[in-house]
Amino acid sequence: MESKLIALDQQLFVFLNNLGSTPYDGFWLFLTKQTHWTPFFLVLLVVIYKKIGGKQTLYLLLVVALMITCTDQFTNLVKNNVQRLRPCNTPNLLGLIRVVKASDTFSFFSGHAANSMAAASFLYFSFRTQISWFKWLFLWPLVFAYSRIYLGLHFPLDILAGFAFGSCSGFAFYKWYVWAKNKFSF
Repeated sequence: MESKLIALDQQLFVFLNNLGSTPYDGFWLFLTKQTHWTPFFLVLLVVIYKKIGGKQTLYLLLVVALMITCTDQFTNLVKNNVQRLRPCNTPNLLGLIRVVKASDTFSFFSGHAANSMAAASFLYFSFRTQISWFKWLFLWPLVFAYSRIYLGLHFPLDILAGFAFGSCSGFAFYKWYVWAKNKFSF
């Protein structure tokens, strides 16, 4: 069963990865870099600041920083224990896929998917009743994570597992944030 799932994952990866073409490589390389999303993050920060004020925004940023740190460290722990090769390093896929960017680290599960979904989930749950368009935040992890498949760095199951863990992490930190906000009245 596991080998069938891995085979299907690899087949889906080959299909999705081969949808790419050289003229778009630069675009996806740009999108996959976290620092290039800074303007997006700044817009979110301004919107949140206007909604809840400076002190609350500072607390929220601290929780987000802690959440991303925990999510990222857990992701690395899983990667180093599972040790699944990235598509760009999987011998039976070489020659069948487009490798736009290579990496020597492990693949399962995607830190980009986990971290971006954790942040989107946390912000969505925190502001879903106050800012109606925050439901659109989930487009960010989708685009961000697809860039990893496009570039040859993650299998679809890496992305889906990252999304699942990130969603759980984002929701758990949201619940903790609400509890702490009520308990300590900040």
